[in-house]
Amino acid sequence: MKQFMTILFMVLAMGFNNVQAEEKTMTRAEKANIVYKELFQSERTPSPTDPEFMEILQRNIFGEVFYTGNLTAKDRELITVVALSTLQTLPQLKAHINAALNAGNSPLEIREAIYQCAPYIGFPRTLNAIGVFNEVAKDRGIKLPLDNASATTDENRYPKGLEIQNQLYGDEVKKAMASLPDIYKDVVPDTLTTFCFGDFYTRGGLSVKQRELLSLVILTTLGAEKQLSAHVIGALKAGNDKETLLAAMVQAIPYIGLANAMTTINLIKDADIENYKPIYEE
Repeated sequence: MKQFMTILFMVLAMGFNNVQAEEKTMTRAEKANIVYKELFQSERTPSPTDPEFMEILQRNIFGEVFYTGNLTAKDRELITVVALSTLQTLPQLKAHINAALNAGNSPLEIREAIYQCAPYIGFPRTLNAIGVFNEVAKDRGIKLPLDNASATTDENRYPKGLEIQNQLYGDEVKKAMASLPDIYKDVVPDTLTTFCFGDFYTRGGLSVKQRELLSLVILTTLGAEKQLSAHVIGALKAGNDKETLLAAMVQAIPYIGLANAMTTINLIKDADIENYKPIYEE
């Protein structure tokens, strides 16, 4: 039995090495063909109006970016969905919600990724993205509404949100807002605790680790520089490593542009990982 297992592992390793070797010899166009077909269930075809631009786009995204880093296709499409929701590029969002489903994400995971945008981009833009998700669900025969993923009540949303917030960020927001006048020194930090962490981070469908990664992508897309440093640290504490954060930023570049992505990449690069041990282990 031991000998059999040894041989089996050797065969599997040889197969993996052969795949890697084959991947190295493939052109970007060949790689793009494979990923595109997996995501969109169709072959790539030249654009009738802008074939050169679309070829640059597809070779970059599907033939290069998708092969960079340790993310799965499921991860990559959730990242893309929240970036496009933030940007409100709704035609592209529709295509990538379909791609996220084809990559293996459940409807609940995709819906929760979109819901996670709300504290950062507001309700109206999130509703636009939800509307696109609902269109895709209807087209694909997915029954709505999906399962209820709420995990809080009006009575406990604050303490449950505060528990997650304190684990990731401590009481730095409360301290920073202490100089605000009158009721606002409490209202502002308490709104963050209840709205962001209580209403959304506590929900089912996605882990805190996933929500922190997606939040970092959303804030990067917005160019919210003042919040980015804290969320890089929060993402590390939530259990993501630097490789995953960097891969997420590279995945986002074709959609959000280099400028915003590079801001976060530099913050990730300079983060002292030894000071931020993961709180959430999966």
